[in-house]
Amino acid sequence: MSDRRPAPGRGPEPAYRREGVPVRGGELRVGVWGDRGPLVVAAHGITSSHMAWTLVGPELGRDHRFVAVDLRGRGGSRDLPAPYGMAAHADDLAAVIARYGGGPAVLAGHSMGGFVVAETARRHPHLVDRLVLVDGGAPLPLPPGAGDVPEAIERTVGPVLARLRRTFGSRAEYRDLWRAHPAFADWTGACAAYADYDLVDAETGLPPRRDPAGAQGRFTAACRIGAALADAPEVYALPGVRPRPLPVPAVFLRAARGMLDEPDAPLYSPGRAAAWLPGTAESTVDGVNHYTITLGPRGSAAVAGAVRTSLPRAVPPSLTGK
Repeated sequence: MSDRRPAPGRGPEPAYRREGVPVRGGELRVGVWGDRGPLVVAAHGITSSHMAWTLVGPELGRDHRFVAVDLRGRGGSRDLPAPYGMAAHADDLAAVIARYGGGPAVLAGHSMGGFVVAETARRHPHLVDRLVLVDGGAPLPLPPGAGDVPEAIERTVGPVLARLRRTFGSRAEYRDLWRAHPAFADWTGACAAYADYDLVDAETGLPPRRDPAGAQGRFTAACRIGAALADAPEVYALPGVRPRPLPVPAVFLRAARGMLDEPDAPLYSPGRAAAWLPGTAESTVDGVNHYTITLGPRGSAAVAGAVRTSLPRAVPPSLTGK
């Protein structure tokens, strides 16, 4: 499931398993790597799944218990009921922490997942040791000229949401959609696993059957568009939103490139995260975009290194993942 070989002198890659955690309305699906060591709980982006951590999990699972969630309305948790929102996701993460030992845990959040883990720290500070925010968690500016939140959502993540409205005839067709994305120019087995997990039967909500000829039928992305649209407004710096320090130590890893791999349009400009989350140690991960900061070898190494760093202030100014 990982494209990375074991690091020299380290043990074998840990086994991976999927489990369910009781939460409001049913069970939250989680992916687990490792059985010993400090607990790390990870949350993904707005339309993503726990497979965003498919490189980070095997690495950290060597000496941590790494538990990555499918947020409510996504992946294997797609049928959990509304309401959504950061508070609901935070309470789900608190249930995960309790299920796997009670904390305090290190929380890692990518993209919207950064907002989820920040809210978890605010609502349940006794369960959280520190945060690793991965290109997410600090309020985003409204795009220039956007008159309201729906327009801002369309301009920022409109192409991402567009795939939630489509149907696909095969796993290969869905993979092709992702392979055409500029951020996935370096297509790897981790990228394929990420795409495959996200595809479900449009009628049953179940994953397509695997067979040599490839699944054929009518499929859709696992993320429910209603969940994404309900959560999206909470990631913007709307009028009245002010900088707010976090109640626990935190580091922010900023992808140097943007959502479409643009070298000059990162999702976060330098200094924005530290300005909106006072006291947070901000670092830049060079050579990665908003997706490959977790799904590429350089980015995943930087994330794993930040989790293993005991104090955010000890993280160097620039993390390259080398």
